[in-house]
Amino acid sequence: MTNKLQLKISIILIIALIAGMLSGCAKETKLTRYDTEFLSLFDTASKIIAYTTTEAEFEKQSNFIYDELKVYHELFDIYNNYDGINNIKTINDNAGISPVKVDKKLIDLLLFSKEIYKLTDGKVNIAFGSVLKVWHEYREAGIALPETAALPPMETLLEANKHTDINMMIIDEQASTVYLEDKEMSLDVGAIAKGYSTEQVAIVGENNEGITSMLLSIGGNVRSIGEKGNKEGPWKVGVQNPDKEDGTSLIHTVALVDSSLVTSGDYQRYYFVNGKRYHHIIDPETLLPADHYRAVSIIEKDSGLADGLSTACFIMPLEDAKALIEKIDGAEAVFVMPDGSQEYTSGFKDYIR
Repeated sequence: MTNKLQLKISIILIIALIAGMLSGCAKETKLTRYDTEFLSLFDTASKIIAYTTTEAEFEKQSNFIYDELKVYHELFDIYNNYDGINNIKTINDNAGISPVKVDKKLIDLLLFSKEIYKLTDGKVNIAFGSVLKVWHEYREAGIALPETAALPPMETLLEANKHTDINMMIIDEQASTVYLEDKEMSLDVGAIAKGYSTEQVAIVGENNEGITSMLLSIGGNVRSIGEKGNKEGPWKVGVQNPDKEDGTSLIHTVALVDSSLVTSGDYQRYYFVNGKRYHHIIDPETLLPADHYRAVSIIEKDSGLADGLSTACFIMPLEDAKALIEKIDGAEAVFVMPDGSQEYTSGFKDYIR
């Protein structure tokens, strides 16, 4: 071997060694944990946690997530109008009058809602708005004036329930319009809106913004993107204790990687009538608040599906709820019973840390 050839090989080896060292250093770049909170969307408290190289990068990512969530918040709102936007309220206002042209994001939610309706055998029905509206009005009045708090008359609920047929929601995908054929009908997407929005925003954040390590908590709908930064492993997320009187804030801590934890409970929105708590999750069969559990928490990759399942399971008897979860690959649940005891689907405990 000539000296020139030996020298050339040595130089190549040195360059390769330096490149490998630089590559190793790049992989070891230290990430910093940042977080931000806001109260302005979905009428709830929200938090974003992420690991990024700089604070400026975190601000860019969190602003992107906030702006995307704001789009869904306005589209799915049933109470407020927004300039230049046709939303759920617009659709409800035009029930029995005319089709409403809406954004594709809203069409996609309504199509997803019909899938959830079928999956849950009608337990989660976004066309149940007329009944939920009655309960909402009595709940708000009862919170404002507890001394005069009352339950909605059953005849009022039964009349409202005549206008809850989801098949009267006519979706024209080609024209991007929605029409409610029954003028007394109204949509309420509260059972899935936060989870669905969180899922869609997480997906676009990963695909379009390159987000790799983030935890979104949107009103208790938790969705993880990747693992915690610096190779710290899965995100550790608490399952809230519905009994705020026993001094324990959490009943479990679970590990999440690219997955969701969503809880439905009787402690989230409620009022008292004659000393008894009446919460917001209404059984479509009895037209009264479901009373099988204090809370139901679902682990599932898709936050929108998890949101729908948590509501459905809260309304269903235990064995039926377990059967529903067990047939969905990757879904798990914990049920907090009225006496505080807990029931689990077969794989939930694998997530407990």
